[in-house]
Amino acid sequence: MDNSLPPLTLSADNMRALATQVSELIVEHFTSLPQLPVTRPATMSGLNQGLGEPLPTQPTPVPQLFSQLKTHVFDHMTHLDHPRNFAFVPGPSNFVSAMADAIAASLNVFSGGFLGPSGVAQIELTTVEWLRELFHFPAEAGGLFVSGGSMANMTGLAVARHVMLANNTTNAAVYFSDQTHSSVAKGLRILGFQQFQIRKLPSDKRFRLCLDTLRQRIAADRLQGMVPFCVVANAGTTNTGAVDPLLDLHHFCKAEGLWLHVDGAYGGSAVISEQGRKVLEGIELADSLGIDPHKWLFQPYEIGCVLIRNREHLKDTFKVSAEYLKILEQNSEQVNFCDYGVQLTRGFRALKMWLSLKAFGVEAFRDAITIGIRNAEHIEYMLRADPCWDIVTPAQLGIITFRFVAEGMDENALNTLNDRLAREIILSGYALLSPTILNGKHVLRMCTINPRTTPEDLQYTVQLLKKFGESFPVSVQ
Repeated sequence: MDNSLPPLTLSADNMRALATQVSELIVEHFTSLPQLPVTRPATMSGLNQGLGEPLPTQPTPVPQLFSQLKTHVFDHMTHLDHPRNFAFVPGPSNFVSAMADAIAASLNVFSGGFLGPSGVAQIELTTVEWLRELFHFPAEAGGLFVSGGSMANMTGLAVARHVMLANNTTNAAVYFSDQTHSSVAKGLRILGFQQFQIRKLPSDKRFRLCLDTLRQRIAADRLQGMVPFCVVANAGTTNTGAVDPLLDLHHFCKAEGLWLHVDGAYGGSAVISEQGRKVLEGIELADSLGIDPHKWLFQPYEIGCVLIRNREHLKDTFKVSAEYLKILEQNSEQVNFCDYGVQLTRGFRALKMWLSLKAFGVEAFRDAITIGIRNAEHIEYMLRADPCWDIVTPAQLGIITFRFVAEGMDENALNTLNDRLAREIILSGYALLSPTILNGKHVLRMCTINPRTTPEDLQYTVQLLKKFGESFPVSVQ
């Protein structure tokens, strides 16, 4: 380090050398990813040996640090953007957005207020407007970017609490199916709702919220003095990709005076594709909508977005004044995003969404989503051709669930076998998929939204699963 420079400062030459090293690492990641294992688990002893160290008091050469990171972090990470990662919900990302994140972090852009970074605020306004248009929300709708789907859902529910209950949660009740993402229940708990106010209803045979069950429970709750105020609908569940009857739920909520929040964190973005638009009919009628661009809009972590049917409800819910913020309030026409959500200090999340939409065009995003939907349909086609597979839920919105079956095995043995298949393919390093449980059945689940996944990736993954299934003697299973 050059002691003539101020603290925490590198020379121009050293910055250029480091920037080159970083850019080469990023390009190598994108170009070599298909050849890497999806995951390579590390041991705790190895991690402690490589990364458990005392607080550094003296500088370490940066090339040495990069070597440490490669050996003990990057070589053992799970690549959620890998074309053969089918577990949970992958994060396919894209290079342009990764560069946008690097720029936003390097320039240390603040996007909480309009004053100063007015172009920054306009980028977010413009990008939210594009999403409003893609989701066919009305002109008076608005929103903001948040950290992810969990915060998008909680923000929408906070607005619902404010508008419908004036923040008085006494005896209020909210309703959703047993397939709803856990972030909804967590967000409600953070917002002050007790367990007795949270109604998790059994889903139907297609793993959707049952309107008749909902209607009966709300009527019964009103007789008991409860105050129903909100229904949470799923636009693509994590387990199966199921979509609740959004149009019917809109009509029901409107007639009953209820707020309809749609969790579109997984599947909502498919609405920009032709096939997704049909499945997601009615999503545009939600009072609030949470989406997760770091899933099916191919952005790096972290970025979520909440859309509110009436943008003024966001400001009414979250705006708090302070003497040191008065300078932000001098022009009523300016939008200060700190007034529209939880955060005051906010990073420039909108840049990556804006830059990638501009660089690729929305048609490329439509094509990428369509590939993900067709990938799951292709897997279903392969599975139906082989009697060793039992399809539990067909391909829908890029997700399919299925089981390996063997003659003479009971349910407990089949559950154990399929859990073992998931472990074996993870240990192989070739692919990663996550099991789940549906009506007591342990099933294999593949989420196929990465547009860089090839037909060969899909075919060999299924073949490898079958090979593992056939290699386990029935007596061992």
